[in-house]
Amino acid sequence: MKLSARLSALAGASALVLGAFAGAAPATAAPGTVTAAPDISLTNVKQHLTDLQSIATANGGNRAHGRPGYKASIDFVKAKLDAAGYTTAVQQFTYNGTTGYNLIADWPGGDPNQVIMAGSHLDSVSSGPGINDNGSGSAAILETALAVSRAGYQPTKHLRFGWWGAEELGLVGSKHYVNNLPTTERSKLKGYLNFDMIGSPNPGYFVYDDDPTIEKTFKDYFAGLGVPTEIETEGDGRSDHASFKNVGIPVGGLFTGASRTKTSAQVQKWGGTTTAFDRCYHSSCDTTSNVNDTALDRNSDAIAHAVWNLSSGTTPPPGKVFENTADVSIPDNGAAVTSSVTVSGIAGNAPSSLSVGVDIVHPYKGDLVVDLIAPDGSVYNLHNRSGGSADNIVQTFTVNASTEVANGTWQLRAQDRASADVGYISGFKLTFP
Repeated sequence: MKLSARLSALAGASALVLGAFAGAAPATAAPGTVTAAPDISLTNVKQHLTDLQSIATANGGNRAHGRPGYKASIDFVKAKLDAAGYTTAVQQFTYNGTTGYNLIADWPGGDPNQVIMAGSHLDSVSSGPGINDNGSGSAAILETALAVSRAGYQPTKHLRFGWWGAEELGLVGSKHYVNNLPTTERSKLKGYLNFDMIGSPNPGYFVYDDDPTIEKTFKDYFAGLGVPTEIETEGDGRSDHASFKNVGIPVGGLFTGASRTKTSAQVQKWGGTTTAFDRCYHSSCDTTSNVNDTALDRNSDAIAHAVWNLSSGTTPPPGKVFENTADVSIPDNGAAVTSSVTVSGIAGNAPSSLSVGVDIVHPYKGDLVVDLIAPDGSVYNLHNRSGGSADNIVQTFTVNASTEVANGTWQLRAQDRASADVGYISGFKLTFP
C-alpha cells in the first residue's frame, strides 16, 4: 500500500499494444460452463511467499522499485506464468530516474471484448521484504492464475492478471498501464479486482465498497463461510484499484488491514487483539513470519471464487439504463446544479438496490456534496465532502430507493462548497435491474 494517498490526475498517453491472446488452453469444459472454483492451496501460496522472501534476502533485504530485488521478483513470477501457458508482457516505465516494470499475463481464450482482470502490486518498500505488503496479494493471484491453467478453465470472458511496480511511490506502475491503454482497450475491461495486504497477522476482513456486483461476489463468499465483513476504508484510494476506478473501470477487492488499530468490536467479531492489523506495516519485520495463515487461505480462495464467477458469463444482465451525458458546469463555491433523467416504463417502486452511476470531473472532490433527488423530492446523499484532495468522482453508488415510485424525473445534484476549484458533471445514469 502506497505511502501517499494523493492521486495525481490521469494524463493521456500513447497506446500500448500487449501481446496477442495466442496459444491454446487445455480443455476440460466448454467455454462459459459454470464450474466451481478450485480450493487454492495455502501451501503453494506460502511457497511463493518463501520464494519472494529469498529474493529479498539475496538482494539487500527488499524488493523495492529500482532495486535488483524487484526485477528478480518480476522474473520469478513471469517464469511461473510462461510455463503455465500464459501470454506475458513486461511493460517498462521510468520513475525517479530508474526503470520500473509491470507484468501482464493473459490467459488464452475468452471474449477479448469482455476482460476480467486481477492485480496486485509486487514491489515492497525499501525498508523490508514486503511479504504481507504485498507479497500476500501477489502470491495469491499467482496461485489463482496457476490454478486456472491446471484446471484448463475456459471462461466466457477473457482473463488477465497484472503485477504492478512502484505502487509504494504513488501507484506509478498501474497508472502507467491505465494511461497507456487506448480508450477502446479500457472499454473492454469489465472489472478490475485488487488485492493489497490479504494476510495481515491481526486480520480483519474488508471488502471494497465500489462496483456492486464485485462487492456482492466477495460478500456472498465470506457469508457462506460464516465470516462477517466490513467495508474497506483504510486503504480507500491508496492502492492500484484507484488507477482503474478514476477512469471509470468497475473495481473491487479485499484487504485485511494495515497500521490502523483493530477496535474492541472488531476483536469480538474476528478475534485478535486491539493492536494494529499489521504491526510490521512498512517495516523490516514484514517477513514470512508476518502472515496469518487463516486470513491468507480464506482470501486466496475468495479470489479464485471471484475470478471464476465473474468470468463465467453468469453475471446478471445490467438492466434498464436511463442516462444523461450532457456536461453541467459546477461553479466554484456556488449554487448547486443538477443533471436529470426521466424514468418511464418501470412498474411500481424503485428497487432496494438502485444503481446510481456518477461521473464528475473535479480536481478536489473534498469540496463536493453530491445527492440523488427522487421524483417526489426525497434526497439521498451520495458524497459529502470526503476524499480530500483526490480528483474526480467516477463511481457507482447503490441506493435503497424502494419507497420511491420509479417513474418520473430523477436528479443528480452537485455543489462545490469551497473556493479555488471548478468542475462539471460529465454523466449521470440510473440502472434498474
